[in-house]
Amino acid sequence: MHDRRLSRPSTLWWLLLLAALALGAGIGLRDPSPPDEPRFVLAAKQMVESGQWLVPHRGSELYAHKPPPFMWLQAIAYTVVRDWRVAFLLPSLLAGLGTLWLVHDLARRLWNRRVAMYAGFALLACLQFGLQAKRGQIDMVLVFWTTLSLWGLSRHLLRGPDWAALALGGFAAGIGTVTKGVGFLPLLVLLPWWLARRRDPAAIAGSYRNWRWLWLAVGFLAGAGVWLLPMLLAVVGTTDAALHQYASEILFKQTATRYAHAWHHVKPSWYYLQVIATLWLPGALLLPWLAPAWWRRIRRGDARTTLLVGWAVLVFVFFSASPGKREVYIFPALPALCVAAAPLLAGLLRRPGVRRTLLGYVLAMSAGMLALGISGLSGARWVSKVAADRSLDAMSVHGLLVWVCVVGTAGLLLFFWGLRTRGRQSRAAVVAVAFNLVLWTVYGLGLAPALDASSSARELMQDVRARIGPDAGLGLVGWREQHLLQATGPTREFGFERDIRGQWHDAVTWLAAAPAQRWLFALKESVGDCVDPARTIDLGRSSRRDWVLIPGTAYLAGCIPPLPREPIDAEPRDPD
Repeated sequence: MHDRRLSRPSTLWWLLLLAALALGAGIGLRDPSPPDEPRFVLAAKQMVESGQWLVPHRGSELYAHKPPPFMWLQAIAYTVVRDWRVAFLLPSLLAGLGTLWLVHDLARRLWNRRVAMYAGFALLACLQFGLQAKRGQIDMVLVFWTTLSLWGLSRHLLRGPDWAALALGGFAAGIGTVTKGVGFLPLLVLLPWWLARRRDPAAIAGSYRNWRWLWLAVGFLAGAGVWLLPMLLAVVGTTDAALHQYASEILFKQTATRYAHAWHHVKPSWYYLQVIATLWLPGALLLPWLAPAWWRRIRRGDARTTLLVGWAVLVFVFFSASPGKREVYIFPALPALCVAAAPLLAGLLRRPGVRRTLLGYVLAMSAGMLALGISGLSGARWVSKVAADRSLDAMSVHGLLVWVCVVGTAGLLLFFWGLRTRGRQSRAAVVAVAFNLVLWTVYGLGLAPALDASSSARELMQDVRARIGPDAGLGLVGWREQHLLQATGPTREFGFERDIRGQWHDAVTWLAAAPAQRWLFALKESVGDCVDPARTIDLGRSSRRDWVLIPGTAYLAGCIPPLPREPIDAEPRDPD
């Protein structure tokens, strides 16, 4: 793509159209899959069915691990499209497209349209962006709010004063905070702004002494108050102990305690270097050229680079300081770094080393996927192990491997197409972006649907219902969210976060009341006293665990298992 074409306003629509086609490919072809998707859809589905939207539920229990705004979006999407397979992915898709627009517009305002297009396509080319835009998780929506906040704050700090943009930045940070607790992070951009202002007061507009800075706080409180205010009013106005415990859990344990003393996802301090080196490909490969160039611009007093790169570094440091780490935590920094990299990309792409690096990335990914697919289709031993672990049948495995070969072949064709015209500076970048578009299109249309029946537990729960009949009662013990979500017919659960023995006690009591009409679906290791083990039905492995089906006729008459004296979990219950 020539620079003259990059300057045309219509290329923004090409960016959004290509992104919509690739990121939207496959919507409606799969069900929610672990780890996070089923629990959010389950909560959203219960909101729609119960009409109670203020506090989310997971089965019969309050779900206090995440605030409800993301689940609101899924529930609203369902009320529009009336199909959960479509609705649960719509918020992430729209948030991804919105984030692309914000990145493009911010780069245009800070530099020009040519730089804006480099910024947009740079973000679209990164693996983590596409991965999150195609998942029904909170993080893509969170990144939209953090990017919108950064967009508003940057407009004020770098091109202002723009008090409306400042208020919008605060509002987006507030909504981001009640979407996921770290949504306030864009406010940290004030620190690099202050440092840049000290070095060159004329480089940044606005005065920190102006009383209108209060609009930032007003906007933040208004955004956070969208959910926080009605929730607190509901808590103050009730004597319900469960609701008070919910408020304490989500406001304290799931924020400060979770950050300072994480009990899940404990990783070493260097963990995010690994994330950058893999999920931020191919952009991470350009860091040896980008980092020195950023440093030179910062030393020259470039406020734009100082703010964007400085904020991304603060995000990296903030999450590295916590023992609990997940790859999505540093995702909000990626759009800002793409904007900061954009003015440098045209020059970098003139370098043979940079072009060879991007083409080498496509070659390595394509050749690896093609080799993997051919190896699997040839009957390699690892295929049977993977199939058994994920409960995949032969047809699903074959389809999966064929699609992997399709991606590999398409990538190699793109690589050789790029080699033929290696003298054109933008061709390597086009190949890298095109490969990513092919990858996410094939993932949506082929790879994810091939895994769907087993990973979503749809096949397992259909098998369970077929075994017990349409009218039989089914009790769940040690269940995961996908099991309750996919269950059909009369279903009963006995808590999710309760210890397994407590669930088993209540389940057996329930089973004993009508043994001829009731069955238990249970985690195999949770099965305790009061049933005949010879009459249990082994359902095999799903979600990396073993499950059994217990008919009511297996109940030993008159037996009631004891309640546990101390809570004992069979596994960590909610590592989201």
